[in-house]
Amino acid sequence: MSLRVMIAKPGLDGHDRGAKVLARALRDAGMEVIYTGIRRTPSEIAEAAVEEDVDVLGLNCLSGAHMSLFPKVIEELKARGADDIIIIASGIIPEEDSEKLKALGIREVFGPGSSVKEIVDFIKSLDKSRNG
Repeated sequence: MSLRVMIAKPGLDGHDRGAKVLARALRDAGMEVIYTGIRRTPSEIAEAAVEEDVDVLGLNCLSGAHMSLFPKVIEELKARGADDIIIIASGIIPEEDSEKLKALGIREVFGPGSSVKEIVDFIKSLDKSRNG
């Protein structure tokens, strides 16, 4: 069974080309991918992740609001009993914020300069560790 991955764009960030490129690359790598579209609230993202029964949630933010939006998504997932969903993050995220986000429970942060292949390979490694 392949991983189910959701790519989500919380907040008012309307730039989603990178998210769409990543979604296609993940699909091409054999994963089931759900893309929420732009301008979603943390509550909408958490609800969709639970409804779609995803294994991995990829949050992308280019607006600089990651330190307020990503923790809210984590809270919303916990409130729904879905804190087993692996969360990764990407976008314009400074290194010091990356460490703070990881401390909150985000598994990995992919900042500027990260390649699509790097993200795909990371998610594939999660599937291997899950399946032994």
